[in-house]
Amino acid sequence: MSVDVGQPAPAFTMPTDGGGTVSLSDLAGKIVVLYFYPKDDTSGCTAEACDFRDNLAQFNSVGAVVIGVSKDSVASHDKFKKKHGLTFTLASDAEGETCERYGTWVQKSMYGRTYMGIDRATFLIDGTGTVRQIWRKVKVPGHVAAVKKAIDAL
Repeated sequence: MSVDVGQPAPAFTMPTDGGGTVSLSDLAGKIVVLYFYPKDDTSGCTAEACDFRDNLAQFNSVGAVVIGVSKDSVASHDKFKKKHGLTFTLASDAEGETCERYGTWVQKSMYGRTYMGIDRATFLIDGTGTVRQIWRKVKVPGHVAAVKKAIDAL
């Protein structure tokens, strides 16, 4: 399954760091930056998370909520947040249901080996629950700035 700009964002409810849960329905009226990343504490994923952390005040100032999603466990997220001082929600999609709904669970290839993994992607969802922009196959440098610019244009 996949989602396109202009469509309603697929619903989700996932466990989060700290023993909580997050649901799209609970975020009604807020701008949501839902970003999918492959694995806690790997170089690209850490750089992306730290960039969101370092710019979080800018997102908060316009009422945007940042949520990082991977298949890592809640315990892994807790360690990742503590190690890097992350101050936004990390959601655990251990079963991959949300990744499937958003079309981020894809076949990948490395060194001639194919496997299934999360495609680094970000979805900008407006306060009505509509997908306003999608970034797929994200390259980390400059990505957070591009997301902020898109929010400013809403």
